[in-house]
Amino acid sequence: MNSDVFQPKIVAFCCHYCAYASADLAGSMRIQYPPNVRIIRTPCTGRLETEYFMKAFEYGADGVLVAGCLEGGCHFVEGNLCAKRRVNYTRDLLVEIGLEPERLRMGNLSAAMARPLADTITDMVETVRKLGPSPLKSNGKERSAGHCPAANTPESNGKSKPESRL
Repeated sequence: MNSDVFQPKIVAFCCHYCAYASADLAGSMRIQYPPNVRIIRTPCTGRLETEYFMKAFEYGADGVLVAGCLEGGCHFVEGNLCAKRRVNYTRDLLVEIGLEPERLRMGNLSAAMARPLADTITDMVETVRKLGPSPLKSNGKERSAGHCPAANTPESNGKSKPESRL
């Protein structure tokens, strides 16, 4: 890779049953896709909240891909339809805060669709590369994943949290 070319960071939330299995199959078949993507396995894309997409951007992602089951083929009946509504809602939020809605995308794949997954990831990387770095990054640096704003509150005083008594 040329170091002068912007290399976007993409977070991909993948359904355990379909998209994640498709990524696994792509690896087994030695199908190449850009290394810019970080895949996060989820039980179902329907479990993803709008907050997860926004946090991904907040913590330095240039783009977010949500990959779920084919419509009508969700293992949790309507999970991927819930995810589609949340993705569309979040795309509207992105516009309101001044980000391009193209930075968030949803794809529907089956477990056997390794090549289409690789094509989707490649297309996402190219789209985000054309958009440039996320404006949420301050001076080109993203927030570290370990940073927790709540840890700097006066209430914390450096003390550890009490143990849960479940």
